[in-house]
Amino acid sequence: MKTLLAVFATALTFNASSAELHPILPSGMKLFGAYSPGMMANGVLYVSGQGAEDARGHVPTGEDSQLRQCFSNIKTVVAAAGLTMQHVVYVQVYLTHYSDEESLNRISKEFFPSDPPARSVMGVAKLNGTPVEMSAVAVRDLAGKQTITSPAYSPDLPFSPAVRAGDRLYVSGVYGRDPTTGKIPDDPAAQVDLAFTQLAQILKAAGADFSNLVFVNPYLTARFPTDVMNRIYATHFEFGNTPARATIEVAGLPNGANFELSGVAVLDLAKRRSVRPKNMPPSPTASPCVFAGDTFYCSAKSGFIPGVNGGIYAPDVETQLRQTMRNLLDGLEEAGLNFSNVVSSNVYLDNIDDFSRMNRVYAQYFGAAPPARTTVQQLAPADRKADSRGHYPTLEQISIVAVK
Repeated sequence: MKTLLAVFATALTFNASSAELHPILPSGMKLFGAYSPGMMANGVLYVSGQGAEDARGHVPTGEDSQLRQCFSNIKTVVAAAGLTMQHVVYVQVYLTHYSDEESLNRISKEFFPSDPPARSVMGVAKLNGTPVEMSAVAVRDLAGKQTITSPAYSPDLPFSPAVRAGDRLYVSGVYGRDPTTGKIPDDPAAQVDLAFTQLAQILKAAGADFSNLVFVNPYLTARFPTDVMNRIYATHFEFGNTPARATIEVAGLPNGANFELSGVAVLDLAKRRSVRPKNMPPSPTASPCVFAGDTFYCSAKSGFIPGVNGGIYAPDVETQLRQTMRNLLDGLEEAGLNFSNVVSSNVYLDNIDDFSRMNRVYAQYFGAAPPARTTVQQLAPADRKADSRGHYPTLEQISIVAVK
């Protein structure tokens, strides 16, 4: 009988509603949970969050060395899939030290000396055994790759405002601050407007607009009012046909920013289709899931029980996670998919100390070759007491990407 590691090492291929998924496990890479280091699906490679551990499990000292090791670990996964760093189109960076991006920018140029990927950065409270972590997306077909520039961005930056990969567009994080002066308005509404203005310019440079977006990550600090963001956000999209969305409150953002937007768009609108399970009413701010061709982007879900008297009633992460997976399955099944189609997930924990408890339940939903995964604790832990209605705080959230 093959061990799990042996199954990974043979790069098992399996079919899930016509998708061909190839898990990628570089030789000697240590696993810390139910995930594949990389998952190749129809020519797109999804790389799990890579920490700063080297092959011996040691974390180097110094921020530069830690960032360099993260990029090296991504490179190892990418190479195991038969690709190079030139094939990387998007990088997500999670920093526990997030005051600025100076070190990140400097080390990024070592790995991407030209035509760098799109990038977004968020500050988190804690990671699983590492001070920094990065996930990535790479594409096999370089002929369809094109970096997108924007007038507000210097050509010397270590990231591209956006990268086109075939009919897909990966957009870098845009902050609620002036990209030229770095000034952050006092008014939160002005910060949202600044971010949307930058996003519009980048989309226009790629021949797209807000209607092309299929997934958006708004990141907000505790200083930023969510209702202000939602009010302005809704004005940019058609009601009931908004992108899928994972709105994540974070510990901080680089250079004092309070608000950031990043996203994915499909350039051919004929390939865009939003999907809404029957138990979810239309929303002005997020569609449950959106197709971009063969790829299915789903909004982040929590252990929220929908319907009359809805809310989170479970006091523990395991029970909340089971409800989250039920909520995610609603979207998958509405599209004729299931968990075997999932290629990537982002898990946001209230407390990273719950990692093993989360992992045991999470593993039950996937087979021998689970999707790529990134797990972070983005905030300080909440007070885990029920309120007057018996509702508990959110202990986990998960967003997923699936392929048909």
